[in-house]
Amino acid sequence: MSGPRIGILALQGDVREHARALSAVGARPVEVRRAAELAAVDGLVLPGGESTTIGRLLRVFELLEPLRAAVVAGLPVFGSCAGMILLARDVVDGRPDQPLIGGLDMVVRRNAFGRQVDSFEVDLDVDGVEGPPVHAVFIRAPWVEKAGDTVEVLARVAEAPVAVRQGPLLATAFHPELTGDSRMHRLFVDIVRSSGSGR
Repeated sequence: MSGPRIGILALQGDVREHARALSAVGARPVEVRRAAELAAVDGLVLPGGESTTIGRLLRVFELLEPLRAAVVAGLPVFGSCAGMILLARDVVDGRPDQPLIGGLDMVVRRNAFGRQVDSFEVDLDVDGVEGPPVHAVFIRAPWVEKAGDTVEVLARVAEAPVAVRQGPLLATAFHPELTGDSRMHRLFVDIVRSSGSGR
């Protein structure tokens, strides 16, 4: 039995690293740059990068509206760092014209932990991930400022939520693709399979 076909938005960010992690947990990663490619996947990863740039590229590649429609239709999506921002309902400290995909009932703060020089690593207990703590890499990371009642907080740094789930949507403020630990990707593939999207 083949694994689910998981798209990786390939406009900017850690595309290869996400592909490696997805392959390690039995998924079939494919790059997505066009609406037709989006329509052919069972789930989608929104990698880190610069959220305003990715939002602008989504418009250029005519992917913003198809992505919004896919999220509304129940496509499982995993956003890391900038991907978390794109899945938010609203952003604090973002540009007023910043395009968002939405889907997660939350407000996030861009660069919440500070600038590039304030990047850090920490071990986190993540609900739904078995085994030792997840080693998390934060690079100009957001955090969740406010979350709706249907958003499940999976992990926090101090009191700030940094990993959340709402139905088939998963988001982390950190970069799980950079550590060689594929358990967050396994969690997402399990979400895809349980949603009925994965084969």
